[in-house]
Amino acid sequence: MSAKPKIIVIHPNSLCCMAMRTILVDIAPFVGMFRDVEILSYNSLEQMLQDQPEMVIHYFVAAQVLQANMPYFAPQLRRCIVLTEGDDTALPEGCRTVDIRQPEQELLKSFLMMHSTAHHTIEEPKTESQSEAELLSPREKDVLALIVKGYINKEIADMLNISTPTVIFHRRNLSEKIGSKAIGRQTIYAVMNGIVDPREL
Repeated sequence: MSAKPKIIVIHPNSLCCMAMRTILVDIAPFVGMFRDVEILSYNSLEQMLQDQPEMVIHYFVAAQVLQANMPYFAPQLRRCIVLTEGDDTALPEGCRTVDIRQPEQELLKSFLMMHSTAHHTIEEPKTESQSEAELLSPREKDVLALIVKGYINKEIADMLNISTPTVIFHRRNLSEKIGSKAIGRQTIYAVMNGIVDPREL
């Protein structure tokens, strides 16, 4: 039995580790490559090395951990997302960073922007992504795009020239198809399947 590929989160703050794992677990069902990965978190590089995880495909690592362990991370910077808390000026050039002090919705948007602009960060097979998008009808996609942009039912109805009960009907259907009523997960689905551009959120 082969080991699952792994995504590693390394941050000295346990709550940050938990929050990052939650976001990644939410994203995973909608990203082809992430569907069968194991997401592990550690408070230090030493803790991770004791565990000796194999097949690590990505690291989400605190800036201070990366800076303190450059000999380990330098050869694999391409697979690292650096978790910053504001300006971390001493990072190597070309590091991909995410400011974890942002509100949750903004943090999620940062990850989705990273996905849409750097496909080597999160690479899913196009055919799988296309078939996922085909779960929704064209009208359900229209409704979903407006939901994740923050519009309420009445505004969506006016914009699409349909009744509010019809909007509610479409919302119920697309929630069942996606498997979640949570706006965060619906946002992830919409971006991952090209229904909205993260810059529009």
